[in-house]
Amino acid sequence: MNTSRPKALLRSLIISYLLSGVLLLTLSFVLYKLKLKEEQINTAVYGVYVVSCLIGGLLSGKAIKTRRFFWGLLTGLLYFLILFAASLLTRQGTPPESSRMLTVLACCAAGGMAGGMMS
Repeated sequence: MNTSRPKALLRSLIISYLLSGVLLLTLSFVLYKLKLKEEQINTAVYGVYVVSCLIGGLLSGKAIKTRRFFWGLLTGLLYFLILFAASLLTRQGTPPESSRMLTVLACCAAGGMAGGMMS
C-alpha cells in the first residue's frame, strides 16, 4: 500500500505516542513495586522516549521508503515538539529546564534517526 508522506508521518507519530503511553503505564507500575530512586526513573523515561521514537522512525521509514534517515529524524523531532508543547500547556507557559529539554530532544532525534536507518 502506497500512503502519502504526511499520512505515514502522522500514523507513525500516533503509534509512537500510543507506545509511549503503554510503556509509561508499565513503568509506573514497576516503579510503584520497586520504589526506585529519581535518577533511575529519569533514565527509564528517557529510554521510553528513545524506544518510542525508534519505532516511529522505523515505521515512517518503511512507509515512505526514500530518505529514511530524514523521515526518521523528522518523526523524532515532531515527537519532541508535541511533547514540548504539551509540557508548556501543563506548566502554564513556563518552560522546563533547558538541560533536561536538550537531553529529551537528543533522545527523540537519535531514536527517530536510528529507526529510520534501520527501516
